[in-house]
Amino acid sequence: MKSVLFCFAFLSYSILFAQGTEPKVQEGQFTFDTDKPFTLLELEKEEEPIVTKKKKPKRRVYYGIKTKKAFTRKGFGEKVTLELFYVLKKPDVPNTFARDIYYFDFAQRQVKKTEKFDPKKGVLLHGPYKKMIGQAVVEEGIYYKGTRHGRWMRHNLQDLLEDKEKYYKGWPKESRITYYDPAERKKLKEITPVEYGEKEGYYYLLHENGQVAVRGEYRFNEKVGDWIENYANGKRKRIISYPKEPFEKDVKPYIRKEWDERGKEIYAK
Repeated sequence: MKSVLFCFAFLSYSILFAQGTEPKVQEGQFTFDTDKPFTLLELEKEEEPIVTKKKKPKRRVYYGIKTKKAFTRKGFGEKVTLELFYVLKKPDVPNTFARDIYYFDFAQRQVKKTEKFDPKKGVLLHGPYKKMIGQAVVEEGIYYKGTRHGRWMRHNLQDLLEDKEKYYKGWPKESRITYYDPAERKKLKEITPVEYGEKEGYYYLLHENGQVAVRGEYRFNEKVGDWIENYANGKRKRIISYPKEPFEKDVKPYIRKEWDERGKEIYAK
């Protein structure tokens, strides 16, 4: 299935969508008619550089948003773990469909990861992040409204590089995206998360009017958990259950529930 990730326009709150084909189930799989996919890296190459006069950067302002400095500290002596980061100065919520959201938990006084962020429990990380064990920097990167953004690097205690990843506002840059209008690329159609060449994370298919047509999760290139289909009017259409964990070949996907366009349940297993 051809698909693709993240257009910068997709992250805007004002994106307009129109109406599209509804997903169908065939042998336990979703199948879609998609346009030619792009990767985020390909989209970035097509962006024209913006030439502006250099200005003195404002302190604690990242991507035009004001932040405040924070830190956490655990342990003692040479094994003390220190996290240095910034959080949003004003409360906000993530503006993407990204799966992993990072925030500073008020009660537990630590950085936590979640899929559903509650602003009452904490504040989103935004800006540079650095994690140290003793004097060694073991992880560093930058956040954008609670999502990993740009280059992230992880080192061991001997300062040897263990991992390097690139993100765009929470989405791995290998991810793929398709559009209803591939020339203008303003009407998002499908997002497939891809990391290290495998599908990993939340998948989305949208109706042309902007309503989510299909939402589900991939782990290690396999569909897991409940995949949910919706009608273009926003009402639930069906739930298809996949194995809770990847590679459970003995567990077959099945339609668990189904509704008509008015919301009346027509099937349940």
